[in-house]
Amino acid sequence: MLSTLRNAWKIPDLRRRILFTLLMITIFRLGSAVPVPGIDSGALAAAFSNSEDGLLGLFNLMSGGNFKTFTIFALGISPYITASIVLNLLQIAFPALEALAKEGETGRKKIAQYTRYLTVVLALIQGIGFSLGYFQRFFITPGAWSTFIAVLTLTAGTAFLMYLGEKITDKGIGNGISLFIFAGIIGKLPSGILQMYTNLTLGQMNIIQALFFAVFAVVIIMGIIFIQQGQRKIPVQYAKRVVGRKMYGGQTTHIPLKVNQAGVIPVIFAISILMFPATIGAFFPGSGFSAFVSKWLGTTSIMYNMLYALLIIFFTYFYTNITFNPVEVADRLKTNGGFIPGIRPGRPTAEHLSKSLNKITIVGAFFLAFIAILPNFLGAVTNTQLSFGGTSILIVVSVSLETMKQVEAQMLMRHYEGFLN
Repeated sequence: MLSTLRNAWKIPDLRRRILFTLLMITIFRLGSAVPVPGIDSGALAAAFSNSEDGLLGLFNLMSGGNFKTFTIFALGISPYITASIVLNLLQIAFPALEALAKEGETGRKKIAQYTRYLTVVLALIQGIGFSLGYFQRFFITPGAWSTFIAVLTLTAGTAFLMYLGEKITDKGIGNGISLFIFAGIIGKLPSGILQMYTNLTLGQMNIIQALFFAVFAVVIIMGIIFIQQGQRKIPVQYAKRVVGRKMYGGQTTHIPLKVNQAGVIPVIFAISILMFPATIGAFFPGSGFSAFVSKWLGTTSIMYNMLYALLIIFFTYFYTNITFNPVEVADRLKTNGGFIPGIRPGRPTAEHLSKSLNKITIVGAFFLAFIAILPNFLGAVTNTQLSFGGTSILIVVSVSLETMKQVEAQMLMRHYEGFLN
């Protein structure tokens, strides 16, 4: 990895992309230190000094640690993720949106525009809910004007993050939205290490538990890398054909089917869905619904973990089917004279690809669900609360791998350009 980054730094265009990405992340981290106007930061810090679990932990994770301190980026990019989920689901329900998505670059730009509009609406709703309910008691001068300023600031903060994320995806390296979550988690690493050291010195954790968590984290990272890099190669043979005096085709290649085709997206989507009831509950603090959400959707509750696992499995299959269409792949193979040995072109090829993909996707889906919920039970059994759980490790490792793959792809493309020139 270090060798790849060192070689990438030597390429001027890649160096500009890396510096641009780092600049955007720096802006995000600077904004994370700016509280919402009118908020009593001291009272807020005292109230949530020991709150890292439950629903607060979910919101804090998705906002990169900004929700707990109620900064201008407190809503994070969760409204954007929720808007993306809604638009993807609507493409299945409405043929017009599905046709728009298949129109190529123009259609994708139109859907991206709809996603931005919906993001602002959702951010506005969440901002109203949290400003009126969850954080109302922390305003220095509670009232309509303070609430209006807070809602406006939170909505603008989410819109700005959405803009920065799209700029990173367009002009930087990696997926901007995922990188913001990644940066927020990494930003909590020093405090997590300090917390573990404090627990050791105070006797709240013994050295055996600390070593166990360290070994557990290493094993988890190894497992994530193994699954993320795992793939099944479907052999493809191209028929020979003669054009004039030259013979084309005849080569053998393969279609790589990844075990986890969806990456870390299912985990992020699942968290966004689980945050929705808490957003509704924020409108009615102290109500029966809010109490129900706090009791049954805490990270250690059985209901939460079951829903979390099921949503991860569902979104793994859902996102895989969106990103990989066996019918389109089979049609392209048939058009280019390619075929899978022993499988007839056309529909049989599509069915073979679909069956193979489903078999390996179930492994990736259950692995993601297992990694996401295991630390919750582990923390409950050992009575230890750490800011780094399986979800955090999963996001950090997955985003790191995907970003490095993009760096390598950019380098490969430029090497080819240099060779051709």
